[in-house]
Amino acid sequence: MARFASRVVTDATEIPAPIRPGDYELSLPFGGRTRSFLVHVPPQAGADDSLLPMVVNFHGNGSNASQQRQYSGMNVTADRHGFVVVYPDGTGMVPWQRRLLSFNAGGCCGAAMRNNVDDVAFTETVVSVVSEKIGVDPRRLYATGMSNGGMMAHRMAADSSRFAAVASVAGQLAVISFRPSKPVSVMEFHSIDDRWASFEGRSGGSRVRIGYPSVQRGVDQWVAHNECPATPEIADTVFGPPGSSTEGQSVTKITYGPGRDGTEVVLYRFTGVGHVWPGATMSLPWLTGRPTTLVDANEIMWQFFSAHPLTSG
Repeated sequence: MARFASRVVTDATEIPAPIRPGDYELSLPFGGRTRSFLVHVPPQAGADDSLLPMVVNFHGNGSNASQQRQYSGMNVTADRHGFVVVYPDGTGMVPWQRRLLSFNAGGCCGAAMRNNVDDVAFTETVVSVVSEKIGVDPRRLYATGMSNGGMMAHRMAADSSRFAAVASVAGQLAVISFRPSKPVSVMEFHSIDDRWASFEGRSGGSRVRIGYPSVQRGVDQWVAHNECPATPEIADTVFGPPGSSTEGQSVTKITYGPGRDGTEVVLYRFTGVGHVWPGATMSLPWLTGRPTTLVDANEIMWQFFSAHPLTSG
């Protein structure tokens, strides 16, 4: 398991600029709580006056920023391509809780949803503070996340005008009101065999508090909003080789676009795969289902992000 040497600062606004390459554990007061987040600054920072892209990476329900940093393994990709990664912590039942956290993605999840926490405003505040300390390109701000975190990435695309593109892993669009202010390129990695975030959606009720629509419904909403062609381009399905760790798995890339401002909506649809981050080296198959290395989600989403900077306000 990787180890990270973080420099702990109680208030992110107090850290001197520019932030040097490395890993930081920061916090700031927001909404009556002290909200925390992790920042990874790649070695390319400070090499010249170039502004760096930033990816906000949200954890899933019941997790936290530290676990998401290790599970997604995105720091390696950030160092390879030269972008900043921010891992926000969600909230729990009590203000001092640091584990078992969630984000308010609209129709999901946990205490954050029940308490109607304004995680959109919190994320925008974090982005603003970090951007002042590093030098972030406002045209290249992106979001991703796992499960509830993926749903939160969708919400940032829908409710914030600052994000150029988002890529959700095992978390569909779950906003209460879908009214994006501009076109946004969107990518989704999702398995039809995901038992936790069902591809076909899930209804909330007296026994199940979490409800969200199907993956395809969310894709269709983004396709219509971006004015992409309704008929997608479907790539050849890739199957796991017999005798390999991916035997019995498949992935199909489904692309809608181009739409307004060159936007695309892309779905990587898996079979035989669980509620997992594709390409991750860590897994809990007894809990989340079968992992997969058919694709590297980090590399794929970064190439997608790179192709879609912000083109409109």
